[in-house]
Amino acid sequence: MATTGESGETPSRGKRADARRNQQALLTAAAKVFVASGVDAPIRAIAAEAGVGMGTIYRHFPTRSDLVIAVYRHQVEACAEAGPRLLAEARSPFEALRRWVDLFVDFLVTKHGLAHAMQSGGGFDALHAYFLDRLVPVCGQLLDAAVESGEIGSDIRAFELMRGIGNLCVGRESDPDYDPRRLIALLLRGLRLSGAS
Repeated sequence: MATTGESGETPSRGKRADARRNQQALLTAAAKVFVASGVDAPIRAIAAEAGVGMGTIYRHFPTRSDLVIAVYRHQVEACAEAGPRLLAEARSPFEALRRWVDLFVDFLVTKHGLAHAMQSGGGFDALHAYFLDRLVPVCGQLLDAAVESGEIGSDIRAFELMRGIGNLCVGRESDPDYDPRRLIALLLRGLRLSGAS
């Protein structure tokens, strides 16, 4: 039986959990700042958003590229983990797909700026492969569930849908008057209509 006390076993586990939570909060704050101000935003702005000192950021992420890569991976994981959760809690598989696409678009808006920064630093191909490996199966699961429920047709693959959404998001960061969500909503409605009997 596990014991707590002077060995410090439980407190150290609690400390690690706190450190992980702090790191997740920091990554969420960095993503928000990157979306608003770009990946060259001052580290002090990220520290202020996260409610931590700049030393905390540098302790976790010694270089800006370390932080950018961590934000990218964090965003991929958040999007991947949301798929099964949305399927479990949404009113229908199509509603889960629609809500997941919203999260995916949020990620893509962040990703375009991150991708530009990472392409100059190398390692982008490995991260892009990681993105596909994690997210294509999640999108596929959502599409399969919507097909099985009879809400959409079976004539689109996950990669095609993600690629199409990605293409619709291009240019969003340079044109504040362009909202890709309107076109993406039309695309999703078209999927639904194609599955109607």
